[in-house]
Amino acid sequence: MDDISTANLRRLTAKEVSVEIGMLWFDNDSKSDLSNKVKKAADYYRRKFGQDPNLCYVHPSMIPGECVKTGNISVCSNHTIIPNHFWIGVHVEQSVTP
Repeated sequence: MDDISTANLRRLTAKEVSVEIGMLWFDNDSKSDLSNKVKKAADYYRRKFGQDPNLCYVHPSMIPGECVKTGNISVCSNHTIIPNHFWIGVHVEQSVTP
């Protein structure tokens, strides 16, 4: 599994970054912070797929900026994700021809 840096994620377009096996997770618990929500989603993902996720997309209103790091998971904004939903999985780099 490749280690992805937040700086590298910022340089990639949506076509270059993808999640091969992903899971959509919903959590609207207002008492829980983003880090705990991502941890719950990651724990469930790990049990279901037997692999540690390293990338999670959320609605831009849920994080400051484009990407943040929560543990070993890069959490990035994507306007196509509905608020309180988490698209979590394993980062897969796509080969892109210039």
